[in-house]
Amino acid sequence: MERTLLKFTRKIFSLLPKRVMSLELAHPYYLFGLLLLGGLVWAYRRSLVDFSRTQRLFSLFVRSVIVALIVLSLAGLALLKPTHEKMVVFLVDESRSIDEKAKEVANEYLDRVAEVAAQSKSPFSLFPFSPFPPSEETNIAAAIVPALAKIPPDKVPQLVLLSDGNETVGDSLTAAIQSGVPISTVPLPAPEKPEVQLAEIRMTPQVRQGEPFTLEVVVQSNRSTEGTITVYRGGYKIVEEKQPLVVGENVFRFQQSVEDQRQQEFSATVESSDDTILDNNTAAGLVFVGGKPRMLLIESDPNVVRDFISALREQEIEVEVRPAEGLPRSLDELENFETIILSNVPATAFSIRQMELLRTYVSDLGGGLLMLGGENSFGLGGYSKTPLEEVLPVSCSFEKEKEKPSLAMCLVIDHSGSMGGEKMEMAKDAAKSAVELLTPRDYVSVVTFDHATDLTVPIQNVSSVSSVNSAISTIEAAGGTNIYPGLVDAYEQLMKVTAKLKHVILLTDGFSAPGDYEGITRQMVNAQITVSTIGVGDADNELLKTIAQNGGGRHYTCDDPQAIPQIFTRETMIAAKSSIHEEPFVPVTVTPTEVLAGVPLDSAPPLLGFVVTKPKPTSQFILATETGEPLLTWWRYGLGVSAAFTSDAKNRWAAEWTTWEGFGTFWAQVSRHTMRTSQSRGTMIELQRTAGRVNVVLDAADDSDQFVNRGAGKVTVIGPDLAKEETDLRQTAPGRYEATYPVSKRGGYQTQISLFGGEKPITSQSRGVMVGYPDELRLKPVNEDLLRRLADSTGGEYDAKPESVFEPDPTRTAWKVIPLWPYLLTFAACLFVLDVFLRRIEIGTRRPMPQTK
Repeated sequence: MERTLLKFTRKIFSLLPKRVMSLELAHPYYLFGLLLLGGLVWAYRRSLVDFSRTQRLFSLFVRSVIVALIVLSLAGLALLKPTHEKMVVFLVDESRSIDEKAKEVANEYLDRVAEVAAQSKSPFSLFPFSPFPPSEETNIAAAIVPALAKIPPDKVPQLVLLSDGNETVGDSLTAAIQSGVPISTVPLPAPEKPEVQLAEIRMTPQVRQGEPFTLEVVVQSNRSTEGTITVYRGGYKIVEEKQPLVVGENVFRFQQSVEDQRQQEFSATVESSDDTILDNNTAAGLVFVGGKPRMLLIESDPNVVRDFISALREQEIEVEVRPAEGLPRSLDELENFETIILSNVPATAFSIRQMELLRTYVSDLGGGLLMLGGENSFGLGGYSKTPLEEVLPVSCSFEKEKEKPSLAMCLVIDHSGSMGGEKMEMAKDAAKSAVELLTPRDYVSVVTFDHATDLTVPIQNVSSVSSVNSAISTIEAAGGTNIYPGLVDAYEQLMKVTAKLKHVILLTDGFSAPGDYEGITRQMVNAQITVSTIGVGDADNELLKTIAQNGGGRHYTCDDPQAIPQIFTRETMIAAKSSIHEEPFVPVTVTPTEVLAGVPLDSAPPLLGFVVTKPKPTSQFILATETGEPLLTWWRYGLGVSAAFTSDAKNRWAAEWTTWEGFGTFWAQVSRHTMRTSQSRGTMIELQRTAGRVNVVLDAADDSDQFVNRGAGKVTVIGPDLAKEETDLRQTAPGRYEATYPVSKRGGYQTQISLFGGEKPITSQSRGVMVGYPDELRLKPVNEDLLRRLADSTGGEYDAKPESVFEPDPTRTAWKVIPLWPYLLTFAACLFVLDVFLRRIEIGTRRPMPQTK
């Protein structure tokens, strides 16, 4: 019976037309359901029904066919019918390089397409591949895949691209070939409106200090007109000229040199009355300058470090001195220096972003950092838990020594409604950080105020930091602002305990209701309680400054809420008076090092004080005080070196050192150890900018001018938003290494290129790239070459006419899927009725019943 069913099925399939149709199964694993046919045969042989054998066999056949039809329906049996019906998708370029005239041409073409499509009854779809508003880039490759997704599988796919062909991102040719679909192209005209653009600035990427070089300003124009060319060095105008412009490329050359920078930015602008787009009238470039190593010293009073500066300059090290406000706010400017020295500058003088820039400068660009001691350095300067503490080889927070006097401190915190959000969270974090710096011998209280006061933490020993911090976490912002009751509560809390040092830290962001502030601060001073104030944002800083002056404390103006924890930390450590040791001591060598070779430390006079810190576990502990605290410590942080000298280099603690014969040698060798290394002999680096990417090309040779092969290299890129990206250098030719990285945002990209031969460093150099306006705004003719290649490589047509787009293509076939399950189930239902009939009605002669004895 089973063989008969199989022959019948094959006979049906053999009757179907060949080369025209075919069958497919969507879920072939359901064919295992045909095993049920064996159960039907078994039931037939065991059946006690007394119908005739013919009727029973026919019933078995009907049931088998029903089961087979149901199984084939579940298996997704479908008929594939060939079709030549096309589905055409039109990719319409809507990027900024397409002007109104080009849009008119595209719309006229599509109107004609609609007419032809209506006559041929062929389906088509429009697919604008640049979103509205107009995109800053042309990415043809990214449009191909979603366009193909619009075409159903039972249609012959075809794409038609309407574009000027000036792609700025992606590889359309590769994407087109991989798609396997014919792509016809229709060129759209280039912009015809008057346009003048500054195409680029060309200059030698690396020069020597003082060496003259040629700076070329390239201007493109599609009109003969006149333009004003202005050139800037950094932020200073150095050239302004009116020049005639011809159609095409105009090159203007200027002689320049750089004397006092490590990396110099040059920029230029062009202005013309015959211009439409102003966004493409500016360009910039960077030149790297070799010469003497340069250091930046941040010190509020240059007079006190005069001896230090003179000593370094005698050692052929250029030093630039700036106040805290002069710390660079961009990586471009930081790159001008090999080392940054912070001399007695508090963390509150810098923004969080500036400290993050310094961390990036050391870690990813190989710069050096040296912090000198003072009452505004390390923990006293509020550097605990800041990005710069991560960089330093010493910890800025420490446990207060037991012999130091006990401290009672009250934190008076504004929790009015205006303190909501980030300010409140930063204030709570700051309070917790201050509590963590105290010891069990100290006392703490937290008073919060809005229009009234709340005793969040009554005065108590700091025996359980966690319980105090838990109470601080419950503070929420609400209500008005009234400072005076908060100060009264603070005074009352501190008068309840006996401590040698008592201090109040007041924080608010608003204007308070009036009160007797002079009277309460006088009472505090009489009780030997000092008061410091912090004004956040639009606070009444005049009132706060008066309170701090009358209370013998310090006043801080804080525009960035993230700086609040630094201020609290600094105030706590100043109040505890446990961070400074001002007693003469002679430095003790802990770890001998070649860096200090030739420095006569044995004859060094005593230093008069230092800031207490702790060395980090992996740092190199070089010099110590006589009591064992760190004096000179350094370590490698990322690609750079960071060092800490906990005494100073001026006439306070180093007054006797400034006349010591080894003073200049000591600081020159320590400073050079932190400097960015640049083993660059025999190497040449070139950065080539293409559409949306920068190619790094490094040619390396050793001291004998032999190519350096099989080296290992890395390129670290820091973008305008400080995002870091790393990529490996790959060898592409003898001595040549290359890498590529994307540049998608406007601004400066700092690049650190390092190459090693085994363990030996071959070169480590920094370069910069300036990215200006997007390539989409560049003045370019229609890229007919790309449009022709797209059409030729995929079997499409260049400059395709609407009539030819919908012509049938007998060589390409799609398969129309016709599901057969509705027909199979309908037939099975009919057979089920017949099966019921065969099981209920006897046909023919009944089989004889077996006789019993």
